[in-house]
Amino acid sequence: MDTDTRMPESYAEAIAELNAIVAKMQSDNCDIDSLAAQTSRSLLLLKYCKEKLQKTDTELKRLLEEL
Repeated sequence: MDTDTRMPESYAEAIAELNAIVAKMQSDNCDIDSLAAQTSRSLLLLKYCKEKLQKTDTELKRLLEEL
Protein backbone atom coordinates (compact mmCIF):
# COMPACT_ATOMS: atom_id res chain seq x y z
CA MET A 1 0.00 0.00 0.00
CA ASP A 2 1.36 3.41 -0.98
CA THR A 3 1.76 6.08 1.65
CA ASP A 4 -0.52 9.10 1.35
CA THR A 5 1.78 12.12 1.04
CA ARG A 6 -0.83 14.85 0.53
CA MET A 7 -0.66 17.63 3.09
CA PRO A 8 -3.71 18.48 5.19
CA GLU A 9 -5.46 21.77 4.55
CA SER A 10 -5.49 22.74 8.22
CA TYR A 11 -4.26 21.82 11.68
CA ALA A 12 -7.79 20.69 12.60
CA GLU A 13 -7.90 18.36 9.59
CA ALA A 14 -4.53 16.86 10.54
CA ILE A 15 -5.64 16.25 14.14
CA ALA A 16 -8.92 14.69 13.01
CA GLU A 17 -7.05 12.35 10.65
CA LEU A 18 -4.55 11.43 13.37
CA ASN A 19 -7.42 10.63 15.74
CA ALA A 20 -9.03 8.44 13.07
CA ILE A 21 -5.76 6.57 12.48
CA VAL A 22 -5.26 5.99 16.21
CA ALA A 23 -8.83 4.75 16.61
CA LYS A 24 -8.36 2.39 13.67
CA MET A 25 -5.08 1.08 15.11
CA GLN A 26 -6.68 0.52 18.52
CA SER A 27 -9.69 -1.30 17.11
CA ASP A 28 -10.04 -5.02 16.60
CA ASN A 29 -10.22 -4.30 12.85
CA CYS A 30 -6.64 -3.05 12.57
CA ASP A 31 -5.31 -4.15 9.19
CA ILE A 32 -1.74 -5.32 9.68
CA ASP A 33 -1.11 -4.98 5.95
CA SER A 34 -1.67 -1.22 6.08
CA LEU A 35 0.02 -0.61 9.44
CA ALA A 36 3.29 0.67 7.93
CA ALA A 37 1.44 3.07 5.62
CA GLN A 38 -0.73 4.32 8.49
CA THR A 39 2.36 4.85 10.64
CA SER A 40 4.09 6.78 7.85
CA ARG A 41 0.99 8.91 7.32
CA SER A 42 0.84 9.59 11.07
CA LEU A 43 4.45 10.77 11.07
CA LEU A 44 3.78 13.13 8.17
CA LEU A 45 0.74 14.54 9.98
CA LEU A 46 2.66 14.92 13.25
CA LYS A 47 5.44 16.81 11.48
CA TYR A 48 2.85 19.08 9.87
CA CYS A 49 1.23 19.77 13.26
CA LYS A 50 4.57 20.44 14.93
CA GLU A 51 5.58 22.93 12.22
CA LYS A 52 2.19 24.63 12.39
CA LEU A 53 2.42 24.97 16.18
CA GLN A 54 5.98 26.32 16.00
CA LYS A 55 4.99 28.90 13.37
CA THR A 56 1.98 29.94 15.43
CA ASP A 57 4.12 30.23 18.57
CA THR A 58 6.65 32.41 16.76
CA GLU A 59 3.91 34.64 15.36
CA LEU A 60 2.21 35.02 18.74
CA LYS A 61 5.51 35.91 20.43
CA ARG A 62 6.15 38.52 17.74
CA LEU A 63 2.68 40.00 18.20
CA LEU A 64 3.00 40.10 21.98
CA GLU A 65 6.34 41.89 21.72
CA GLU A 66 4.57 44.68 19.82
CA LEU A 67 2.33 45.42 22.81
